Amino acid sequence: MQQFITFQIGEQVLGIDIMAVREIRAWSPTTALPHVANHVRGVVNLRGTVLPVMDLRARLGWGETDPSARHVIMVVRVNEQLQGLIVDAVNDIVTIDEENLQAPPDVSGNRLGEIIRGLASIEDRMVMILALDALAIEPEISVAEAA
Repeated sequence: MQQFITFQIGEQVLGIDIMAVREIRAWSPTTALPHVANHVRGVVNLRGTVLPVMDLRARLGWGETDPSARHVIMVVRVNEQLQGLIVDAVNDIVTIDEENLQAPPDVSGNRLGEIIRGLASIEDRMVMILALDALAIEPEISVAEAA
């Protein structure tokens, strides 16, 4: 059994390992960085540390988020680095038995298995469990400490 925190991006319900989540913050505007991927929205100051922030909707290929006060930034630890994920809303904590996770389908040669750990049916909804390490912001744009 493993616990996941579920959240929304549009109508989609996704989940990540609860052990990776450090905090959930209200939306705050980011400072854009030059020469980064389109899904990297910029950085915010997290108690003296510069936190890179990813638009998860854009990273998954579902268009860009137009952030508002209702959005949140989930602060997660990926490969010993803190990163922020913009999501529409955080839902719940769920417990899923590993044997109830189904592999993503092999659809026309895409690489779903790299970014989706598995799919689970929870209360008649399909939840995509994400592989955070495959979605991570490249380390070279992560800035260590704020001045």
